[in-house]
This record gives sequence, C-alpha cells and structure tokens, in this order.
Amino acid sequence: MSLNRREWLKRGALAMGAVAVAPSDLWAKSVANAQSKNSKFLYNYSNSFDEYTPPRFPDLKTVKARLVWNENPHGPSKMAAEAFQKAVMEGNHYSWGSLGELTKQISEYEGVEPSSILMGPGSSDLLEKTALVKFQHGGNVVSGDPSYMSLVSVAEAAGGNWKAVKLTDDYQHDLKAMEDAIDKDTKLVYITNPNNPTATMTDTEDLKDFCKRVSKKVPVFIDEAYIELSPEGLNASMAPLVAEGYDIFVARTFSKIHGMAGLRVGYMLGNKKSLDEINNITRGGMGITGPSIAAAAASMKDEAYLKDCKAKIEEARNYTTSYLESRGMDYMPSNTNFVIFPIDMAGDKFLEKIYEKKVVVRAFKFWDQDWCRVSMGTMKEMKYFTDAIDEILV
Repeated sequence: MSLNRREWLKRGALAMGAVAVAPSDLWAKSVANAQSKNSKFLYNYSNSFDEYTPPRFPDLKTVKARLVWNENPHGPSKMAAEAFQKAVMEGNHYSWGSLGELTKQISEYEGVEPSSILMGPGSSDLLEKTALVKFQHGGNVVSGDPSYMSLVSVAEAAGGNWKAVKLTDDYQHDLKAMEDAIDKDTKLVYITNPNNPTATMTDTEDLKDFCKRVSKKVPVFIDEAYIELSPEGLNASMAPLVAEGYDIFVARTFSKIHGMAGLRVGYMLGNKKSLDEINNITRGGMGITGPSIAAAAASMKDEAYLKDCKAKIEEARNYTTSYLESRGMDYMPSNTNFVIFPIDMAGDKFLEKIYEKKVVVRAFKFWDQDWCRVSMGTMKEMKYFTDAIDEILV
C-alpha cells in the first residue's frame, strides 16, 4: 500500500515518539488561535514564561543568592539522589514498570485509585495540557487575579478567555465573586492554593464547600504545588474530594518540598473520565525519565528529610519577615517558601540593582503597585538578600 506525503509524515511522527494526530491538531489549532490574537504564540506568556528565561540574569553561576524560582535549596534528599544515580544504569529501558509502581505509591498516599492519577513531567505540563484540551473550542476559565498564569495563558492561546476575579482585601480568593463569574461558557474554575505570587491561602473549609458546590456546575482545578509547605500541610488539601467523586482536579509537584525542580515529576488527581481526556495528549507520563521516577519514589519515603526541609524553610521565612518588620516594611503573610512585599521602585530597576549585588529575585506589578517576590533560600542566601536590600532601599 502506497502512502501519500501527509500520511507518511503522520506515521513518521508517531514512530519518532511525537504526539499523536489528535494532539497535533490541538497544537495546530492553538497556534492558529494564538496568531489570530495579536500573533501571540502559545508559550509567549506575559508573565510566567519570562520567569523561566529572564534575560536580565545573564550568568546565574556567579550569583550569591538564587531566590527567584521558589526552588528548594536543600534538595533533593540523599535517598532521592542515590535512587536517581542507581536508576541511571537502567536508562536503556523505558520506565513503564517503575512509573506504574510510583503511581501505585501515590494512590496509597493520596487515598485514591490509580486510575484517578495522571503523571507528568512537572505539574505545569499537566496544567497546560488541561488547558489545551478544555479550551480548544473556546470558553472561559475563571481564576483569581493575581495568580499563577501557566494554565490561564495556555487557555487564552488555545482560544479561551480569562475571567479574572480580584483577590479579597486580605489576599484570599474571592470565592463568592468567582462563583458569580461562572456562566454558560465557563469550562473550568482554576484556584492556586497556596496562591502564587501572593503566598496566601484560602480558608480550607470555605474552599472545600466551594469545590463541592461549584463542581456540580463546572470542573474545579486546585493547584497545590505549595500545599506541603503550608502550616496545615496536607490537611488543607482538596484531594479527598476526588475520592468522594466530585468533579475536581488537584495538581501536585515534586519541585517544591521534595527539592526536585530540575528532575520534572508531577501528578494530577481527578476522575478517570476527565483524566483520560487529558491523557490523550500527555502520553501517560512518558515524559518523565526513569531516574526521576526513582528519585520521586525514594523522596516520598524520606519523611525525616521532608520535615527538616519544611523547618529550614520556615526558619528562613521567619528571618525574612522579621527583617522586613524591623525596617517598617509591609509584606503579605506567607504560607509557603516565598514572601512578597511592596517596593517603592519600578520592578525592572529594582531587579537590576539587586542583581548588581549578585542576588536574583522576582518582580511583579499588580494593583498599581510594584512588588518583590523572594524565594526562601539557605540562611546564608537570605543574609545576602537582606544585606542587598539594606544597600538598595536606603
């Protein structure tokens, strides 16, 4: 049987491990929609993509305090590193078996069936794939403002619209306003808890009631990248609602408390039907390497390390907020591994000045105010940071 050029290319892409025809169509549609919206390409995020490729930091190897991406400076654990190194020798094999074992381990940890878990190379990848699937035919996503923009940006590029709902005066998600914003075109409600970039949390019981009520109308996506670092920890998680059958997604990552940002492991909880729809373009976790899977499995067992990490991050946070208070500076109450505070200087200028001190942080502007978001590093790094602030904000 002869093949025309188009069919040959499709089959060739599959043979090379590319995505299947359906995801290719999704991608093509996303690009077409993006180009029709002021020529914005899919990954041209107004805020979030700049976070990962900041041109203003030409040489990160020379910095004294890397406090920009909310990384865990203490990880990965020794157990995770050893498991990673051992698994490298199995790098000639695909990792289906170990991926299945990690999925089972997570199912026992979360109290859900393995079919309610979708693995991916970091939670951001799963957020973005969800947006591609949900918004390929338009619709809108309701989420807080400000918040983490990965899912929202892809939703817009794929053809959807963002219905932004301003946070409350105490920086929590305005759940009533978010519910009121839902209309016939709403495909998803997205909530980051703890929120990024504000580091604040929405009341657990209020959020739980919201999820139970709203998920009967439209799916609710809870991004819990920082949940283990919050004071309540997993007690504040919405994961139990998945087991109870509510139409919600819960995303988790090994990038934060586990200190594995560069190893790219994450997962998403949800009902099987919804996850199967998204899995059509994720290839079932194939993007996660075997060594990363081994490291994640080992890290989950290293409870002493995770507890120690949380304590060290809390120590750095207390040091930072005490310093800000000593200078009479305001800050948002933090429930995670970063602190955000207002600055009386344009964000770009502030970043340039602090980079001159070999310190890298993040700047935001919202509510007509410039802000500095500083990640919690080692105590040595935090001292570099406060010394730099003393010199810049005289």
